Amino acid sequence: MKFSPPIKATVIGSFPHTEAEAALRLIMEYVPQIPAWPQLPFYPEEQMLRQYLEGMPGLFTKEGNKIFFDTSHPRFEAELFGFYQNYLNALESPRIPFDHPLGISPRYSRGFYSFYRKLEQGSYRPLALKGQITGPITLATALTDQNGKSVYYDLQLREVVVKALTIKAKWQIHQLRVFGVPIIIFIDEPSLSAYGSSAFLGVTEGEVKNDLTEIIEQIHLEQGIAGIHCCENTDWSILLKTNLDILSFDAYSFFDRLILYASELKDFIARGGVLAWGIIPTGNEDDIKRETIDSLVRRWREYLNTLEERLGVAPNDIARQSLITPSCGMGSLTPELAKRVLELLRGVSELLQREYFNG
Repeated sequence: MKFSPPIKATVIGSFPHTEAEAALRLIMEYVPQIPAWPQLPFYPEEQMLRQYLEGMPGLFTKEGNKIFFDTSHPRFEAELFGFYQNYLNALESPRIPFDHPLGISPRYSRGFYSFYRKLEQGSYRPLALKGQITGPITLATALTDQNGKSVYYDLQLREVVVKALTIKAKWQIHQLRVFGVPIIIFIDEPSLSAYGSSAFLGVTEGEVKNDLTEIIEQIHLEQGIAGIHCCENTDWSILLKTNLDILSFDAYSFFDRLILYASELKDFIARGGVLAWGIIPTGNEDDIKRETIDSLVRRWREYLNTLEERLGVAPNDIARQSLITPSCGMGSLTPELAKRVLELLRGVSELLQREYFNG
């Protein structure tokens, strides 16, 4: 689906609040045009490595609440068979039901259900809606089996992770598309910052692309818009060579690294790809307090001029294919700092819209 979001604002996902309604009020106030459902990592079930595990086979919890797969357990084969039955059922379903085993239950996503109820009231008419999943590389490299081996290196378990996340993405689209606007799903891949390091030995470019592409293709099959978010530096060429629609990056800290991939960036923009500029800092309290709307707009203009010089693309064309976002999620901030980030976000987006599109 072609998507042109001229410098509109949205958020990455996580909020520091303990109540979904409190986070949702901020979302609807500051990013009403492209709101996202809030993740609340205050609750263990909503943390990045847990929120999307429901329905996967063979999961157990060790002391210290560490979750792992146990493929040696007598129930594993039966659970694996049941998992694939549920996967195929969801894959073929015209609308995956709310309570599907591979969906996301209210316990694991208070924000999604509050978001849905708010939209049902009909008082908002957004341009698009945003959801998110933890990416398959991040999840599979972090989870382990009963022997402490990373799940990523077990082809059977890695396939389970990829297919489960695929259904989590489709499930969100199936629920949210009843509101009649485009649905954006971000695949959050913070661990890709370690690609090429000793921590990722044996992880190949082809495998990364294949795992991401499997999910992206299913998002596209549902007429959804697929984004990938990486909040640190990585080998951006890998992501830009996939069929993603939106590249979400920490522009505040890593624009100078992204521009090294000028050729791939130019091709991405030429095919209609959208850049989600994480220009609002979230990683450092001093940055959040020091920066202003004007200082961040100046920074963005400098980056835009660099793109024009390096890629030969007109600023207005880039602006037409740009989103403005925080550099990362806000789950680790205080509620006060999160609100400050949102104030900067709205202000930067609105000022740039007036400047480039008289909006």
